[in-house]
Amino acid sequence: MNEAGNQLPQTQKDERLREISPLKKALIRPELGASAGTIVVFLFFLLVAGDSGMFAPEGVLNWGVVSAQFAIIAVGACLLMIAGEFDLSVGSMIGFSGIVIALVSVTWGYPVWFAILVAFVVAIGIGALNGYLVIKTGLPSFIVTLAFLYILRGLTIFVAISTTQQTIIGGVREAAQGDPIAALFGGKIFRGLFSWLADQGLIDKFVAGPKAGQPVIDGIPMIIVWALVLVVLGHILLTRTRFGNWIFAAGGDNVAASNSGVPVKRVKVLMFMLSAFCATVFATCQVIEFGSAAADRGLLKEFEAIISVVIGGALLTGGYGSVIGAALGALIFGVVQQGLFFAGVESSLFRVFLGVILLLAVILNTYIRRMITGER
Repeated sequence: MNEAGNQLPQTQKDERLREISPLKKALIRPELGASAGTIVVFLFFLLVAGDSGMFAPEGVLNWGVVSAQFAIIAVGACLLMIAGEFDLSVGSMIGFSGIVIALVSVTWGYPVWFAILVAFVVAIGIGALNGYLVIKTGLPSFIVTLAFLYILRGLTIFVAISTTQQTIIGGVREAAQGDPIAALFGGKIFRGLFSWLADQGLIDKFVAGPKAGQPVIDGIPMIIVWALVLVVLGHILLTRTRFGNWIFAAGGDNVAASNSGVPVKRVKVLMFMLSAFCATVFATCQVIEFGSAAADRGLLKEFEAIISVVIGGALLTGGYGSVIGAALGALIFGVVQQGLFFAGVESSLFRVFLGVILLLAVILNTYIRRMITGER
């Protein structure tokens, strides 16, 4: 009834109660494009590289590790982008954190676990500084983190050369022997399970060489474990907690969110810190695996993380996205990168693929945004 007491016509309904068709609900899911893309990519490489060993245990582990690398940094980039910001310093942070670990442990002689702790503290502190500068100055995060991309890269090279006269610092593997924290980043799990599978004839064994009689796959690398853990925790944080709602609100309309009591500034700073944390996880796994740190590591990783997130359905404008979608984007990334190698295709075409898939993903995401907002 209206203010005069007259009953409103039955045809007049609140627009907020409009029913959405199941098809439209499916179309506006962030993971839709990435899910379809994953299926297409796997079918394509099953056809062109199915007999190349790509889907044998060693091949699966190969592209699984590469996908895990992309997924680790994509989780931080995804949550930050949903909050409405970008971090272009991720790649430089990877190289910087690795050099910190190598310097503290190899050059200065401290335990590796302490070096890893120092790297995380310093990196997260830089992430907090990034967020603080974005909030305090009002500058776009693109500009602030672009500046730190150059600052960190230059600082990494300067510190490495000034202390060791080289940009690659080795000896980390020897220093990490028996270190309990290092094993969390560079070890493998389920070794016993794979040995049992080999004994049962379910997977192949080496028949010659230093690993004679050992299974081809002797465990799951910790980098894959880290990727799975971060994806699961990121998904739960985003979809099952109040803080996840704050992330969406901060990226959707930060003014309205602030007026509603959402601590937008704190949310954004924490997301910058998470991005730095993920970059350091990547760097630590890489340093422990290779046994060395290099000042130029992580080059272009910031763009690869963003592309994974965009392929996963996140909007560049913020307020919309999915950690699962970002993980699928990383999986597509890894499968295509290694699949081209298995198929014998020129590796430079991988960059062509990146450009094409990024363009298609942005077009699809723009269409989805218009469906959500009703824009023309």
